[in-house]
Amino acid sequence: MASFNDLTVLSLEQATVLPYLTYRLAHDGMNVIRLEHPVYGDPNRLIGENVLEEERMNAYFLCINAGKKALTLNLAEEEGQKIFRSLIKELHVDIFATNQLPKNYPKLGIDYDSLKSLKPDIIWLGVTGFGPDSNEAAYDPILQARSGLMELTGEAEGDPQVVGIPLPDMGTSEHAYGLLMKALYQRQLTGEGSCINMAMFESSVSWLTVPITLTGSFGKNISRRGNTHEFFAPVSVYQSRNGFVYVAVGNDRQWKAIVSQEIFQALNKPQYEKNAGRIKEVKLLNQAINDITRKYTSEELIDLLTALTVPISKIKTVAEVINDPLVEKRLLYAEDPVSGTRVTLAPPPNMTPFLEKSDRQLSFPPRFGEQNSDIYGQQLGYSEEELGLLKEKGII
Repeated sequence: MASFNDLTVLSLEQATVLPYLTYRLAHDGMNVIRLEHPVYGDPNRLIGENVLEEERMNAYFLCINAGKKALTLNLAEEEGQKIFRSLIKELHVDIFATNQLPKNYPKLGIDYDSLKSLKPDIIWLGVTGFGPDSNEAAYDPILQARSGLMELTGEAEGDPQVVGIPLPDMGTSEHAYGLLMKALYQRQLTGEGSCINMAMFESSVSWLTVPITLTGSFGKNISRRGNTHEFFAPVSVYQSRNGFVYVAVGNDRQWKAIVSQEIFQALNKPQYEKNAGRIKEVKLLNQAINDITRKYTSEELIDLLTALTVPISKIKTVAEVINDPLVEKRLLYAEDPVSGTRVTLAPPPNMTPFLEKSDRQLSFPPRFGEQNSDIYGQQLGYSEEELGLLKEKGII
């Protein structure tokens, strides 16, 4: 079986949902090539601080584009589509992915049937907001609103809130990653390619497991609840003398262990022995716990409850997370050969053999059209003069 290093991904990508997916594929060692329009490019190149002091390499873009190559190509022109078809054939593209609107597939020449005719075993992935029959534009917060994620996030008496990370974007990426792995396995067994349509809306709604079953089957009204769990108690954020901790008591044995400690003995009441009793008086219980925890530092509370095997954590800042020993040894890095800038990247969900072999180093996020000369020139055979002409005509 061929390794991931032998696979080539061509991705007409922009924003977050597809770039995060191909970033994950780069973690596996795949040859990832991102395609962008030669004038407009990926809008995310222009977002965030201009940390390198050059165009189209702003901070937001650097986060999920390491380990890739970059080409520019105008697929609205027939000459651009001709080059595109050459890329599919000459680079032996295994996976083509796009997050263009479905109405653009045929006019850009990127629809599955067209690519299958060029390479019968190609795996084609189209990521859309609401499915291949919809051309409705979709941004992450809109999907959070429509999928119910915002209804479930925030304080019980407060406004709906967006989740702190773009879950519709990144969750869809993870779901698509799984589908691509299934498609690669199927191709290995049968030699056949696949056409995958992945809707961000479907992905987002799929996370609502408990809310949908309890609402649809039993008529419950499930809404945001803030930091306090609706089914287990005490599970919430509590104030310490020097910050906040999150405590999660998952069963009655853990509660018994807590109230066996001197500082919590006042809460050793018959009505609190069972979870149902604690849930019934959760507001009063949380207030009583807060009255106790405020007298102790986060560190003291963590030492005490950890010794009892009761889950507890300090509410960490991002800077503290980066310095966590478990995180620090999994962080990824990319160094710019031009400026010498070294960027720290989030760890992968699972350390891959490719990342281990590369000592967790990825190539620096590619500049706009950085590999045009290499791929169009050396691999497709265009001369410098021809490339210059294509650039003048706005094809690359």
